[in-house]
Amino acid sequence: MLAELSEAKASGEIADIFAEVRRLFAVPYVSAIYRHLATTPGLLEWAWGTVAPAFRDGSAQETSWRLAADLPVAPLAPISREALHVLGVDASAEAAVRATCEGFVRVAPANMMFAALLKMLLAGDKPKADGTKASTWSPPQPLPAPPKLVDMATLDEALRAVLMRFAATAADGPFVPGLYRMLGHWPGLMAHLSVVLAPRNAAAETHAAYDLLRARIDAAVPDIFARLPASAAAPAMPSGLDRARVLDALATYRKTSPEMVVFGRLIRDALPSTV
Repeated sequence: MLAELSEAKASGEIADIFAEVRRLFAVPYVSAIYRHLATTPGLLEWAWGTVAPAFRDGSAQETSWRLAADLPVAPLAPISREALHVLGVDASAEAAVRATCEGFVRVAPANMMFAALLKMLLAGDKPKADGTKASTWSPPQPLPAPPKLVDMATLDEALRAVLMRFAATAADGPFVPGLYRMLGHWPGLMAHLSVVLAPRNAAAETHAAYDLLRARIDAAVPDIFARLPASAAAPAMPSGLDRARVLDALATYRKTSPEMVVFGRLIRDALPSTV
């Protein structure tokens, strides 16, 4: 796993950035990409200080959410409330599962937009727009706090094996993305998903949807970047920054984020209607 600064240990400007990310993305947590960047002195302050105007006016989030909304993937078979009950998911847990999935559907596309903007900065592109236009944009209603991540080291062998069906690969080895570790509190549900959903990650249709989302974000980023103001108040790039290491980290999130969007939506939409 990549090094991270926990939200509980953040202070000063980093804590302020974390709070703004939570507010603008309308989720009650800060994704790993920001926690990782915060471990390099000055990196998150520089990156967020430069690209934040695109998130404060909502253009970055709204664009990413629109681009992620209609990816062509066949739905999962619906899961009835009776089946959820057998799987160990009661009414309260159903609401938590729904909110957890919605959180990833909401935050992962915005993270992809942030990472793509940061990649342009690391390539040497500089914001050139004049000033910052006033915005009346307001974030959506924030979601409730999700379940804590289950500790893979403390799980029984069977549940650990179920969750590892969803493992991704990083430079330092396999890891289970947060969506599944949050849903790991309901072993019956994860056992069901390991059968009906995990195999989808090897399907051509699924990877085509991932590639389509990446391509859409890539195509939209230059226009978002062009609106960023050339502000003298923006911090300078940290000296001695290892760009290759940061780009490798961004590549990891670029790989896993589309899965969080697609699989988060498939799980959410398989739940019973709330109407």
